[in-house]
Amino acid sequence: MELAARIALITALFYGVVVGLTYIVQRHLQYFPDRRMYSPREGGVPEMSVVRFNAADGVQLISWHHAAAGAPTVVYFPGNGGNIANRGIAARPLIDAGYGVLLVGYRGYGGSGGRPTEEGLYADGRAAIAWLRDRDVPAHRIVLHGESLGTGVAVRMAVEHEVGAVILEAPFTSAVDVGARAYPLLPVRWLMKDRYESLGRIATIDAPVLIVHGEDDRVVPVDHGRRMLAAARGPKQGVFIAGAGHNDLRAHGADAAILRFLAATFPRE
Repeated sequence: MELAARIALITALFYGVVVGLTYIVQRHLQYFPDRRMYSPREGGVPEMSVVRFNAADGVQLISWHHAAAGAPTVVYFPGNGGNIANRGIAARPLIDAGYGVLLVGYRGYGGSGGRPTEEGLYADGRAAIAWLRDRDVPAHRIVLHGESLGTGVAVRMAVEHEVGAVILEAPFTSAVDVGARAYPLLPVRWLMKDRYESLGRIATIDAPVLIVHGEDDRVVPVDHGRRMLAAARGPKQGVFIAGAGHNDLRAHGADAAILRFLAATFPRE
């Protein structure tokens, strides 16, 4: 065998091994859970209560809840890293403004059972909404708020459930599109299991939609947010923030934009 052919064969074998290993460990590249259970006080929201409920497959989920009688409740679906203790900073302005909040603890995160998968997180979202409905929170007073990976969960839940509004922070068109950009040398579109195909779903949402995205986002480029906004059926609003990246939207005024949207969507009597 000629040297060039040997090199080509070795390269092909190496590439095949890399692809195979990536396929096996792909969820470790997509989800980064902090499995430790924290208290609401540690998360900066001591008025929130720890609540537990089960998903349809029996997995117990540990979440945090703050009730606000007569006000909408924001169901917050976090991104793929850390756990809900890192989202107290997102709940704080909502609570201070008089809204109810349910920070959803995904499976595998923050003391909840199980391991994260796309279908598993959808089951977690359904369980969170059902838990609120069991406590007489009307559908039209539920706001679904997704952050990064959580936007995929929020969009799917808004397709399945009647809700009052949807807020998407740094949304992607699909997780496949994000993965293909991050790993351009791998056949991500063939390999990826957890795809979160949001672009094809957002047009079926009837509720008002707010999209907030940083113009300098290097993780989920702002083009994703713009395409999601264009595909939404309306009523819809996009806030694209100059100078903001993926993880610093709050430092660039995202909370104020979210509170304005909520006040306009749910005017106080």
